[in-house]
Order: sequence, then structure tokens, then C-alpha cells
Amino acid sequence: MIPCKRQSLITLAGATLALGLNLGLLQGAHAQNALDEVLKNKTLRLAIPTDFPPYGFVGTDLKPQGLDIDVGLLIADKLGVKAELLPVTSSNRVPYLQTHKADLVISTLGKNAEREKVIDFTVAYSPFFIAVFGPKTQALKAPADLAGKSIGVTRGSVDDTELTKVAPASAEVRRFEDNTATISAFVAGQTQFIATSAQVAGAMMARNPQLGTEYKFVLKDSPNYIGLAKGEDKLRLRVNEILLEAKKSGDLDRLAVKWLGRPAGDLPQ
Repeated sequence: MIPCKRQSLITLAGATLALGLNLGLLQGAHAQNALDEVLKNKTLRLAIPTDFPPYGFVGTDLKPQGLDIDVGLLIADKLGVKAELLPVTSSNRVPYLQTHKADLVISTLGKNAEREKVIDFTVAYSPFFIAVFGPKTQALKAPADLAGKSIGVTRGSVDDTELTKVAPASAEVRRFEDNTATISAFVAGQTQFIATSAQVAGAMMARNPQLGTEYKFVLKDSPNYIGLAKGEDKLRLRVNEILLEAKKSGDLDRLAVKWLGRPAGDLPQ
């Protein structure tokens, strides 16, 4: 006979193992059912930025707006559900997926090997880029057109590195110590053009509409992806279908032009 204490331990171990197996099964079931839950609840929970124009920011009506929000609304519309917008930061957007607080993260998310270990990604939906911006009244289509013109850039930044690669020798490249100084110089008319990221330019243009600033040409391009929890293949494939259809129909290009001043262009799948 097994002593009473030992038998109790064996029984407890067995119960713990069974509980662990059941939890594993439940988690596995959840990992494949996000799309079903979205359709059942008629709600798509979207983690979005609200401090990163033109991708996501709070408008004068105190409501989120921007490219990422519009893409999320497009997806929700195609699914026939309402969108629940959940503001996130760069540091907590991935945990929102891991803890199932959000179904999708649409927040200028780049794809890399480290992130792919913990979340999955859809196909790309928009570009994130560094570019040259300037007044609509001044024509500028390529780096060679910068000859004899002044352009501001933040010293030592990726913007600076990419501009230096292509700027003609006669271009007056004026380097400033931070983005604030670079923007201030352009806004004050000390430089004719500015080389910066779409995010920095978006914020600058929103604050200074009187300048009539527009996108001129790209210096460096990298895509944004939509993130979702690991194993959510049904949801991922359905969102991929929606994005590819939106690219084919021109909807993604239309949204990119609206918010970034340029089409989405060729995006990786």
C-alpha cells in the first residue's frame, strides 16, 4: 500500500499535470480563435499610436486620426465589425498583443528577428521613410536638384547619413544639433528644404500649415507591418487578404497620399 502522504502528493501532482494540460489546450484554442471572437463580438480591438503624426495623433476634435487609424478602420469595415481604438506607446504595444488586450497592433511597427520570436506579422501596409521636404512653390524631384540649394538636417542622424550619400557637392547642407533646431531653422526660412523622417515632418506640417510644405523625394524607405499574437493564423490570413485587396484597388495608395504625400508603392508581402 502507498502511504497516505505519498498518495496525496501523487494525486496532487496528477491534478496539477491535468490542469496544466487543460490550460495548454485552452491557450492553444484561443491562439486560433481571435478572428472568430472578433466576428462574434462584432468588435476589432486596435492598438494605435496617438503621438506619432502623421501615422497616429489626436486631432482638434480630440479624436485619434492618421494613417494607422484609417488602415485600422478600413480593416474593421471589411470585416463588418466596429473598431475599438486603444492608444499605445512604443514600449507597450507588443505586450498588448501578448496579454490579448488587442487583436491587432497598427502602430508604425517594423519587423525584425527579435519581434518575430514573440508576435506574428501581416504583410506590409505602408512605408516609413526618411525624405526631403520643402515648399510646394519650389520644384525638387531628385537629389541632383539640390545643387546650389540649402537643406537642413540633424547632425549625426540617419537622416544626415542618407542625405550625405546623395547630396551634390554644391548643395549647402546645414547640420543642426537636434530635430527641434533643424525644424526651427526650416520654419524660420533659414534653409530652403529639410531632410527628416515622415513622422517629424508630419508633426511639423501639422503645426505650420502656412508653410505649404510637401514631400519631395525619398532618402530611405522601410515598411510598416501589422502585429498580432503568435498563432493567430486565421486572423493573419484574413487581414492579409484585406490588405492585398486594398493595395490592388488603390485604397492603400490613396491613404498614403492623404497622410504621407506619396503612394505606398511596392510593399513586401
